[in-house]
Amino acid sequence: MGLTSQWPEISQAYADVNKLFGDIVKVTPTSKVVGDMALYMVANGLTPEQVADPDYEIDFPGSVISFFRGEMGRPKDGFPKALQKKVLRDEQPLAGRPGETLDPVDLEQVRKDAEKEIGQDLSDTDLASYLMYPAVFKDFAAHRANYGEVSRLPTRVFFNGLEEQEEISVDIETGKTLVISLQGNTKDEEEGITRLFYELNGQPRMIRIAHADSDAAKSHPKADANNDNHIGAPIPGMVVRVAVKEGQSVKKNEPLLALEAMKMETGIAAPRDATIAKIHVSAGTTVAAKDLLIEFED
Repeated sequence: MGLTSQWPEISQAYADVNKLFGDIVKVTPTSKVVGDMALYMVANGLTPEQVADPDYEIDFPGSVISFFRGEMGRPKDGFPKALQKKVLRDEQPLAGRPGETLDPVDLEQVRKDAEKEIGQDLSDTDLASYLMYPAVFKDFAAHRANYGEVSRLPTRVFFNGLEEQEEISVDIETGKTLVISLQGNTKDEEEGITRLFYELNGQPRMIRIAHADSDAAKSHPKADANNDNHIGAPIPGMVVRVAVKEGQSVKKNEPLLALEAMKMETGIAAPRDATIAKIHVSAGTTVAAKDLLIEFED
């Protein structure tokens, strides 16, 4: 069952959770707390009565436990005591303002460490998101690096994709609009991919999408930016040509392989004289930015 078909059920669950939690003000992050619990209820077939029943065991989402622990502050009218006791079990809620219990943070050092870990520069807003939700932000940053700013897509299209012959307009910035329409698709079970044929601003394009259970969909190792023997993908795209073989010696600036993205081919050359130790991709492989393509010998 797709997410779209469950929207009425999720909407009702959201309203139910809101009442259970005391009709709290819903801003980030409390809106996420209510949403997480609503999705959890729908996924597990839970009723509001079961959630409220102190004798009905539930493994509450982490955000819900954090909320009732008091890590996001306190609602004006306080927490529903019985539900708070059920959520926290034997744990006691925080006393006082949550910020009073936090250790001091060297923001610039955390920024440097986070940028090294994530592999991209962080704005002040990114840094704040990382400090509050490190695991969530790392997933978000990885998704954004691979797929771009998908928040500009219509929600239904993001979750379910385009129907054949459907057309949408996507405003990527002021005065710049992409008109996208899906023309058709063909499946290649042997290769484990589906080829999608679409038009972008009237120009025909094609992209290969790996099936979820195929070898093509398995994640590639990432290149270590601090390892001179690693050659990583500078952009997401598809490998169209591999010009070298394992064991081959190459000279500086000699072509190694070529990537294609949005009908633009990008050649990758050897940054120094070296010997090819391992090739991790082949022609037709779809890669994400920073995926490991080739390793040199030490």
